[in-house]
Amino acid sequence: MKLKLFTAAAITLLMASCETAYQATDTGTIVVVPESTKQSFMAQYPTSTNIVWANYDPNVLVLNDWELTGWQTMDVSDYVVRFDMDNENYYAWYDSDGTWIGSAYVIRDYATLPTAVTSVLNSQFSAYSISSVHREFQKDRIAYEIDLKKSDGKATLLIDKDGNIIKQKVKTY
Repeated sequence: MKLKLFTAAAITLLMASCETAYQATDTGTIVVVPESTKQSFMAQYPTSTNIVWANYDPNVLVLNDWELTGWQTMDVSDYVVRFDMDNENYYAWYDSDGTWIGSAYVIRDYATLPTAVTSVLNSQFSAYSISSVHREFQKDRIAYEIDLKKSDGKATLLIDKDGNIIKQKVKTY
């Protein structure tokens, strides 16, 4: 029995030594990120700085509308990483196997939206004002998740860079 306990402890210690523990600064929680996930992230974002890992929790960070984006469902065994790159605050999501799910950042200057996206907003949603915009990356797709509001309703759009509406949710009060 003692040999089994010792063997289990040795295996756990060996596995832990192959991973890096990160402290999520906002929660104080220690997060152990597998080496394969870190390598996947660093290959994709080699110039990133101020990297903070956390286990995925849909109640803590709701940057995008998962239903709207069509991204795969995630759970607490998956990871989210916040980092800085190109003067933007990014978020990226990885599943427990280290596979990249998607990334996003908040667009603060709406004038930087592609002309095709602005044209759709002006022609089809001119009665609305923009509440927020996120630029989202998933596989080979770049899209803009745009929250709109007006006095009697709101809308959330997912528009690709060419101005095609991928999905939309419109609600009136």
